[in-house]
Parts: sequence; C-alpha cells; structure tokens
Amino acid sequence: MARVVVDVMLKPEILDPQGQAVQRALPRLGFDGISDVRQGKRFELEVDGPVDEAALARIHDLAESFLANTVIEDFTVKVEEGAEVAEAAK
Repeated sequence: MARVVVDVMLKPEILDPQGQAVQRALPRLGFDGISDVRQGKRFELEVDGPVDEAALARIHDLAESFLANTVIEDFTVKVEEGAEVAEAAK
C-alpha cells in the first residue's frame, strides 16, 4: 500500500482570512519573526497497489474535480517518501 499526499492552498492572489488571523495572533503568543501565514488542506490517500503514472493521473483528476476548487486554489500531488512506487513512474 502506498500513500499519496494532495496539498491544497489558496492561490496567492486570494485573501486568506484564517491565515491572517493566525499571523496576527502569533506575536501575542510569543512567536515573533513570522511575516505571513497561509492555511491550506492536506489529504493523505492510501492507494492499493503500485503508484504508477496511471494512478497518479487518476489522483490528479480527483484532486482537480473534488478536493480543490481550482478557481481559487492550487494543489500538488506527490507520493510520500518511503511509499511503494512502480518502476514505470520513476
């Protein structure tokens, strides 16, 4: 079984009120030197069998159509380190 991670973040030009709230709270909590915070979502998908190019393409389609709102969000798909990867995907 392999793990594929999909990270979803707001596009840079989209305001992130949750990230701004966290950023404003950090100095009050004693965490100085943080100039910006962006909040996102992380999805960990356990995949049966090898993660080859076809499996990654299916997961990319899943992320694009279901996990992310591509109008306002960007996403990345990656195989987590140590996960099983088919030779064809290398």
